[in-house]
Amino acid sequence: MNNRKIPLRKCVATGEMKAKKELVRVVRSKEGDVSVDLTGKKNGRGAYITLDKDCILQAKKKNILANHLKATIEESVYDELLELAEKEKK
Repeated sequence: MNNRKIPLRKCVATGEMKAKKELVRVVRSKEGDVSVDLTGKKNGRGAYITLDKDCILQAKKKNILANHLKATIEESVYDELLELAEKEKK
């Protein structure tokens, strides 16, 4: 019997609990640098978001990631998330 527990995380944009593998982590380092963490292992404060264009745009519009990470989010982070969402769809 191999019933492994699937780690769940909450999307900051939608509030839905999803499997950790379905979400992407955005992390703020101690220096205040914000980046996309595809490994899920970088040090720092993390926030999970669904790789869906609508979720990412909603987070950008309402400044959800900036509030959650207590840091300013550069446009390049949102661009990278949108690129990943496009790749995920294909």
